[in-house]
Amino acid sequence: MKALSLLKKYFGFENFRPLQEEIINAVIDKKDCLVLMPTGGGKSLCYQIPALLSEGITVVISPLIALMKDQVDALRLNGVSAAFLNSSLDKSAQDSLMAEMKENKIKLIYIAPERLSSGLTTFISFLKTLNVSLFAIDEAHCISHWGHDFRPDYLLLSILKEKFPHVPIIALTATADKLTRGDIIEKLNLKKPQLFISSFNRSNIRYIIEEKDDHYNKILEFVKSHIDESGIIYCLSRNNTEELAEKLVGNGCHAAAYHAGLSPDVRNKRQEQFKRDEIKIIVATIAFGMGIDKSNVRYVIHSNVPKNIEGYYQETGRAGRDGLPSHALLFYSTSDILKLKSFVSVDGNPEQTKIMLKKLNQMADFCSSYSCRREFLLNYFDEKFSGPCGNCDICLGSISIPLFDGTIIAQKALSAIVRLKERFGIAYTINFLKGSDSKKIYDEHRFLPTFGKGSEFSGDEWRNYFRQLIDQRFIEQQGEFSILRITEKGRDVLYKDLKVMLKEFKDKKINKKERKDRYAVNPDSENYNVELFELLRQLRLRLAQADNLPSYIIFPDSTLVELATFFPMNKTDLQHISGFGQIKIGKYGEEFLSVILNFCQKHNLQTKINEKIKLHSPKVVRIQHSKNSSDTKTESFELFKKGMTVPEIAMQRKLNENTVIDHLIHFIVTGDINVLKFISKEKLETVNKAIDEHGGVKLSLLKEKLGDKFTYPEIKAVLNYRNRKM
Repeated sequence: MKALSLLKKYFGFENFRPLQEEIINAVIDKKDCLVLMPTGGGKSLCYQIPALLSEGITVVISPLIALMKDQVDALRLNGVSAAFLNSSLDKSAQDSLMAEMKENKIKLIYIAPERLSSGLTTFISFLKTLNVSLFAIDEAHCISHWGHDFRPDYLLLSILKEKFPHVPIIALTATADKLTRGDIIEKLNLKKPQLFISSFNRSNIRYIIEEKDDHYNKILEFVKSHIDESGIIYCLSRNNTEELAEKLVGNGCHAAAYHAGLSPDVRNKRQEQFKRDEIKIIVATIAFGMGIDKSNVRYVIHSNVPKNIEGYYQETGRAGRDGLPSHALLFYSTSDILKLKSFVSVDGNPEQTKIMLKKLNQMADFCSSYSCRREFLLNYFDEKFSGPCGNCDICLGSISIPLFDGTIIAQKALSAIVRLKERFGIAYTINFLKGSDSKKIYDEHRFLPTFGKGSEFSGDEWRNYFRQLIDQRFIEQQGEFSILRITEKGRDVLYKDLKVMLKEFKDKKINKKERKDRYAVNPDSENYNVELFELLRQLRLRLAQADNLPSYIIFPDSTLVELATFFPMNKTDLQHISGFGQIKIGKYGEEFLSVILNFCQKHNLQTKINEKIKLHSPKVVRIQHSKNSSDTKTESFELFKKGMTVPEIAMQRKLNENTVIDHLIHFIVTGDINVLKFISKEKLETVNKAIDEHGGVKLSLLKEKLGDKFTYPEIKAVLNYRNRKM
């Protein structure tokens, strides 16, 4: 296939990731597309490959100048003719570039949205003289009032369909809920758009939430354990960034503050220093990060609670873009939530204020939840996932929290909600159950039978139990004030004696040893040669400095890990290493091979490139965390190979059977397990037809179309099988 050969030639990858090929085909067929794909998930290739396959020019609308420059530098390094047109260029440079565009010398041109404003209508007229093959709109959520990062300039993009009705548009974002998706489609005037929703699961990121007490010392402990790695620390205010950066520098860390109050020159300098690894830690307000394409950020720390889950997800997604293990550490306190409630109000817009408050409450729910962090995040984005994930603070510590029969506790909670006519939130309901003498309790409620029936538990215990009941879908929260409502499942507890299992209440405070394990860099480093990796990193730095580029644009860390794992010995071997396209093999191959050959001769090491060829995956090598998602899947697979059934594996590993099935279905993609182990041939054909008919829709929509005769695991098995066939 032409697209696959271009992927290998220019970008050095042997396979597309899930959905990429379907998206590329839709764009080539001139269909409008809305693509939701996580940060680091490969969104850019979804328009870069079509640009290379098309005759004309692709226009990419991108929000920040720094991001444009990084992407253009990376494309040029791979041999693609790309350029950016923005205010950083003087008029002479702009005129020269537009002449090149006119002469068809540019395949991709990156512009800012304001270039399409009414004051620059001449640019629209200029574009109409070109053969524009595609408009790609990055960070598309910025066009929506309901998005977490609305930018008025993005509204200018509504003119594109009017002026270029036959040119397809691909809108791309890492974060957009249903309301925002609809807004993007409406405001861009997309015509019958194909919707592609990739998995939001960033399995390489370890999510950790800590109580905020003594949080500076916890931050210091963390960064000291990652002293040679790059990280971003987000703070709520400019003063906080300055104070924290100063304290870190005083403790021997390479840190600097970044916020909107600094001069543009200082901001630009610090951003460049961070990109080039001259500063390891940026302490910033959320003004920092959107323009950073740095793939080797190993951690993101939030010293304050973000305003919404979309923002949190996007900011944590700046860690581990190269697929290697990374951390997302958040410090939570209820006082932060109260403080933020005044910040999220939108003057003169009560409807948007209501939405922002709801999003803040959902963020608070995420922080206080006792369920798997990854499960909560993915379910928020309508992606079905069941924990334990093995790589968040809850799952890493969940083995020590036993279950007990909590049916009576659940019945008390549910009964209280019924008695209060489903009109109150958690705080009021807890005070009611405890028999509080607070004046906030209405007099008429003091005479209800359930008043005071939960006085044996503390407020913290009740909050824990309510969160578990919400997580297990016995209760749901609705409206601006998160009013408690009972689900059908909850009514079965009250009226049909459905049993409820709860986790025992456990204070979330952890000891130093547990914290050290959670903060660990790479407890399992046997998968690659650390000494060779460091030599290759030094070589990359020298090459980057010579070309005046950030190191990660030369190669991401993941490429160096592969080199330090498989020891390629010649340029043919390099073709099997992710990131080595034709241009980079020619430009950098000899120097990297020289370092590897010398090292292998000195240490009597042989090439392992045949193992890489056999694996035939663009991202098979990772520095493993202990108990991460790859390990736990492999453990289930090994037991399956020994002939154990799913129930037997679940019993031995103390896991839910659906979790084990998810583990095993993963190996359909790699070809290690036959899809017919999970679905009959007849059903497989039916699911295949549904996927062909409805395109790249999400799992829940396919389930809805196929009905109750088909299970989620069966549908997922077919999706994985199709990815294998690609």
